[in-house]
Amino acid sequence: MIQVFVTGGTFDKDYNYITGKLYFKDSHLQDMFKRGRCTLDINVKTLMMVDSLEMTDKDRQLILEACQESKAKQFLITHGTDTMATTAQYLAEGGLTDETVILTGAMIPYAFGSSSDGFFNLGSSIAFAQSLPAGVYISMNGRYFSWDNVKKNTKSGFFETL
Repeated sequence: MIQVFVTGGTFDKDYNYITGKLYFKDSHLQDMFKRGRCTLDINVKTLMMVDSLEMTDKDRQLILEACQESKAKQFLITHGTDTMATTAQYLAEGGLTDETVILTGAMIPYAFGSSSDGFFNLGSSIAFAQSLPAGVYISMNGRYFSWDNVKKNTKSGFFETL
């Protein structure tokens, strides 16, 4: 079984057409797995719905504890891209050594339809969760990075090795 934890981020934001603001309503993950015709044994649980710029170490501790308490050995965590590397480091240094943990997100909300990278990132991340050895990784745009060798390039919007 792959345990999926939802934490928020652009991935799950919706757009208010009246105010022009992004906001959280519900996670899109279940619909995305259904649309992708996913037949894997997946358990989706929402831990929080926060923008990663507002994520605290208390939130990261909640994610770590959820992973530690789960019987799963493969995890996918949806997360905002701005502090994804910080959370990946927190989880790796928190002792997740026997599990494969993949953090992923989106630069454009899934609710925006075909312009979103979320659907592609989700599919890639599910594949990486099944194929990579134990460790903590970030998966974006079809690539994966070890937690200790990644940064978000804020000018290009892509993740890259250090």
